[in-house]
Amino acid sequence: MSELSRLRWLCRRGMKELDVVVTTYLDVYYEKASSEEQRQFRQLLEMADPDLFGLLLGRELAADAETRHLVEFLRGMSTAQ
Repeated sequence: MSELSRLRWLCRRGMKELDVVVTTYLDVYYEKASSEEQRQFRQLLEMADPDLFGLLLGRELAADAETRHLVEFLRGMSTAQ
């Protein structure tokens, strides 16, 4: 299984809202992102749905500035559509 196929599988979440946001990022932005941002995205995909949803809603704050930046990008991306 290729890396993108594996990530696409991980983008299938238990919440439709999360599916839309993370799949859109994977399809549109992931391959153009820096290797560090790609790593951060993969880390986000390892999170439990409630934790990831809390980050995207702004109820929780990511531990480091780089991940916070990616989360803010994801939040902005989902409101721009």
